[in-house]
Order: sequence, then C-alpha cells, then structure tokens
Amino acid sequence: MEKLSKDTERIMNERFGGDSIISLATAVDNIPYVRNVDAFYLDGSFYVLTYGLSSKMVQIEKNSIVAVSGEWFTAHGKGINLGYFGKPENEFIADKMKTVFSQWIDNGHNNFDDENTCILRIELKDGILFSNGKCYEIDFSAK
Repeated sequence: MEKLSKDTERIMNERFGGDSIISLATAVDNIPYVRNVDAFYLDGSFYVLTYGLSSKMVQIEKNSIVAVSGEWFTAHGKGINLGYFGKPENEFIADKMKTVFSQWIDNGHNNFDDENTCILRIELKDGILFSNGKCYEIDFSAK
C-alpha cells in the first residue's frame, strides 16, 4: 500500500472534486446499510450535506467505520459529524459546498435554519483506485 501520491490525488480530484454520487455504507449490529449520497472529495476526505437525525447519521454515531465507493474507487474510512452547517468553524467547507452543490443546494430541500442540517466528513483511511489500467492501493493516513 502506498501513501497518497500527487498522481492519485490528481485522479481523486478529477473524479470526485465536484458534485459526485458515491455509495456510502454503514453497519450497526452486523447489519450493513448502503445508500447513494451527493459528495465531493477534498484532501483525503469526502464531504456530504445531510440531516443530523437521518438514519445514516444515527448509524455513524453508533459505529463510525464506513465504506464508500464511486467511479472505479472503493475505500474505508471514518464518518465524522462536523455539526451544524452554519457553525463558524464549518465556514470553509460550507462555502465550498455552496459552490460545488450550487445546482441543487438552494432548491428548498435543505433548511439552513435547522441546526440538524449538518456536514458529514468521511475521513478516508485506505482505498483502491483504478485508473488507466493501473491499480493503486492507497493509505490515506500516510500523507
């Protein structure tokens, strides 16, 4: 397994640096749950705008170990609830979300006055990325 290189970071940014649909898997009491989420990749993590009382967030609170998959990529990581979208410490990621998710973020589905509207950070630990006939086994924690 290799650390995240400039080449693999470039591929991750090209594929997932914008509005991307990825599959997110959680598990509670040995029962797996999988759903598709809108996310974007930045610096070894995926970010998701979600609702703090959703089933995925309840499951992550019980077991923070998650798995993700997307276009020729699969990984394990840790789900971290960064809390309310509008918190001052979330300003950088919230602003990035407003740009990346600009086509739908203000469609009425999200209530930014509700403090349960939160940001999920999926901190990647290890993954496998396929690109141009190559297989990269990546240790994201060894930056």
